[in-house]
Order: sequence, then C-alpha cells, then structure tokens
Amino acid sequence: MSSLVGPGVWTGIAVACGAICGLGLVAIGYGVVRRTAREERTSLWRAVVARLPGDWTTRRVVIAVMTGVVAGALTTWPVAAVLTTVGVLTLPGLLGPDRHAARRTERMEALATWTEMLRDTLSAAAGLEQAVLATADIAPAALESELRELAAAVRAGHPLPAALRTFAEDVDDPLADVVVAALVMAAEQQASQLAPLLGELAESVREQVAMRQRIDAGRASVRTGVRVTVIVTLGMVVGLVVFNRPYLDPFDTLRGQVVLAVVGALFAGSFTYLTAIGRIEEPVRLIGPSAPRATVGTESGGTR
Repeated sequence: MSSLVGPGVWTGIAVACGAICGLGLVAIGYGVVRRTAREERTSLWRAVVARLPGDWTTRRVVIAVMTGVVAGALTTWPVAAVLTTVGVLTLPGLLGPDRHAARRTERMEALATWTEMLRDTLSAAAGLEQAVLATADIAPAALESELRELAAAVRAGHPLPAALRTFAEDVDDPLADVVVAALVMAAEQQASQLAPLLGELAESVREQVAMRQRIDAGRASVRTGVRVTVIVTLGMVVGLVVFNRPYLDPFDTLRGQVVLAVVGALFAGSFTYLTAIGRIEEPVRLIGPSAPRATVGTESGGTR
C-alpha cells in the first residue's frame, strides 16, 4: 500500500480531526438548543445559529460526532470522519418525511375549518367576540392551544383586536394574518358582510392546501429517487470497506483524500440544490411581531 504516512498516523489524524470537528459541532448544537432572546443585538454568530435547523439537538450532534469519529478510525480517512458527521446531521432531514410541511398543511386545514366555523356562527346572528369564544371551545386540534389562549385573553378582558394580533403571532402563518386582519377590521370598524368574506377566505385557504398537497406529492417522488441513490452509494462504500478494502487503497494518499473531499462536496451541493428547488416561498406576513405581551397586558389592564 502506497501512502504518504503509515496507517497508524492516519488513524491518529482521523481521530484528532474528528475530535476537533466534534467540539465545533457540539458548540453549534448547544447554541441551537439553548438560544433564547436575551438581548436584541445581532451578530454574525447569532445570524448563523438562527439559520441552523431546529432539530439539531445536542443528542443528535453527539451521535453524529461519535459516528464520524468511528468512521474515521475504521477507514483512517479524516475526510470520511467529516463527511460522516455532516451526513448523519443532514441526511435524515433530507431523506425522511417532511414533517414541517405536513404540520404546516395540517395547520392550514385547521385554519380553514375555524374560519368556516366563525362564518357559520356569525350567520346565526352572534357577535364576533361571542363567535370567537364559542368556536375556541371546539377548535381543531392543530390550532387548539393558540385558540384557547385567544379565548383566555378575551375572557380576561383584553381588547379583541389586541388578542387577535397576539393569536396571529402565535400561529405565525401568512394565511392566518389575512384572516386575522379581516377580523380586526370587523372588530374595530364594525364591518358588515363579514360572514361571506370569511367564507371566501376559507375557500382560498383550502385552495392553498390543495396546491401544497400537489407540490408535496411531486417532491415525494424526488425524495424517493434521492433516497435510493444515497442508499445504493452508502451500501457500495460499506461493502467495499468490509469485503474489498484493498480496492480503496488509493484513497489512503493525500491526493485520494482530496478527491474524496471533492466528491463529498459535489454530493452536498446537489443535495443543497434539491432542497432549495423544493422549498416553497412564503408570502410576506401582514401582521409582524409587535410589542412584548407584558406591555399589551399592561395597556389592556389600564383601560379596564
């Protein structure tokens, strides 16, 4: 076997690189899990941490680092340690089910159902505040906690427009902002014909849900193709390492490690591109973050 250094040295280098990479990833994971809004100032580090996936928990980061260290020690390839760590962190979210999209679709359906419930309740000659309280008690499961908080705020004496804006912040959805904007206008200006407007909004939300379901169906076929490619590639690599290790001897050299790093970068770039083209651009929100809730509560308390 031709190499620049011996296998023992490569093993030491792999373990050292894995440990350094692991410490960095653990620090990033700790920041992701523990980040809170302690201060308003922003920095490059905070911007980077805020853009990391929310499912990178400390446990997942530790497992990824340990797997990378083991892979580096078994193959004596430092690049393999890094690629394995990155793969364990990113591939489950890319190849697994898109839980975020499914949860978003479920909440949109719940929003349409609640809007229709408001329309039907208003058609029975009930006031807007009474309709909100009545529908919150039989809220769809996906919005149950947010609607219960809305009802609790209204029962506590908070003005309905302020409670609705807080509800929009909790839901954090552009379509919910449209529905809440219509309700706020009706509450502040006593707008007429609110029930037909809510019916049209509910129909629009359901059309958005149907569109997203069609998009998700198309993305599912792409995910299946990527999943098959990754499984076949990983299976071939593991098979060669276990059953025909001399075939991979060229990767023991420095040039081989460079080639392996380039191949890994090409895979990462292709997966990043697939993720980017499958992302749905969200519309601009109508109701953005407002003042802290303590301030709202103080204002509403002062008006009672």
